[in-house]
Formats: sequence, C-alpha cells, structure tokens
Amino acid sequence: MGQIMTIFRNVFAVIGFISVLVFFILIYKLEPAYHTFQNFDDKALETYTRLASDILATGNAAEATVWKTKVEKGLTADDVEEAMRSVANEHNIKNVGELPLYKQVEAMTGKPFRFMKIFMFCNALTAAQMVDYSDAFSAYLPCRVTLLEDKKGNLWIYSLNMDLMIHGGTPLPEKLKKEALRVKMIIQDIMKRGASGEF
Repeated sequence: MGQIMTIFRNVFAVIGFISVLVFFILIYKLEPAYHTFQNFDDKALETYTRLASDILATGNAAEATVWKTKVEKGLTADDVEEAMRSVANEHNIKNVGELPLYKQVEAMTGKPFRFMKIFMFCNALTAAQMVDYSDAFSAYLPCRVTLLEDKKGNLWIYSLNMDLMIHGGTPLPEKLKKEALRVKMIIQDIMKRGASGEF
C-alpha cells in the first residue's frame, strides 16, 4: 500500500510540475499579445467577445459580422426602398448605386428569384478620411445595405457590422472615430426606419 501511495505521489508531482511549466510557457507566449491588446480600443474586448459568441451560436462567421432587421409585415420592397432613400437623404448621405441582383439572376437563369437588392450609401469626404487612415478601409466602402427576401417570403435588411472596423484595433484618431460612429448611426437609422417604412 505504501508503494502505491508513493507512485501516486510521484505521478501527481510530475503532473503538477508539467502544469506549472505549461502555465509559465503560456505566460511567456501570450505576454506580447496581452501588451498589444492593452493598446487596443476600449471596446475591443467587448467587440471580439460578442463576435466569438455569435459565431459559436450560429456556426456562421458571415452571420456574426452583420446587422439585420426584419421588415414589418405588410410593407412591400418599394415601401422599404422609398423609406431608406428618404432617410439617407435626410442624413445627407448619398445613395451612390443600386444593384438589383435578383434581376440579374433571373436574366441568367430564366427563372424567378427572390428579391435581393444592394444599396450603396456613401459620404465621399468620410470615405477619403477612412482611406487616408488605412487603405484596407476601402473594402468597407461604400456602406452596403441589402434588402433581401428570405426563403419564407419575409423581407430583411442587412448591413455589415462596423464595430470591428471602429473598435477592433488600436483607437482610431478622435476625429475619424467620431465620423465613423456617425456613419454607423446613419446606417442603423436607415435600416431601422426602412424596416418600419418610416420617413
């Protein structure tokens, strides 16, 4: 019995040693990343936590990186389009393009396809500020808003979640951050009032 206890004691000692060793290796490896992350935007941790949570919940990275709003029943695509254009005009953001993709699909297949139209909203001066800060921001421009009919016939409004761009790294210059938050507010207002048909 004493011999068995000695073996267990030795095994636990080895496990303890390995655990402590792994702990210090992790600290050594992760410390640079930790110091880098401390220099990120105040909302970076919250943004990445929410992103990870949404990916785990949906199993879909695209689903986790968008905003979406369901259109109120009774509203037609025309109603929503008219409301979104009106709200954009109110906020002085230009509708610089519209892509009725469902029509292209129908033309190519010869079969009806559910409604899918992409609107592109942009303020050229804001876009210039963003690209001056980082060329990669050009991939976010212009702000795209999609009006989409799902497979059950319901209309939805989708747009790219801007939080990663705004909060996901080192803090944006104050002037640019203020403008990016303003654009976020405008896009969300377009989506919200478009979904309710409110002018």
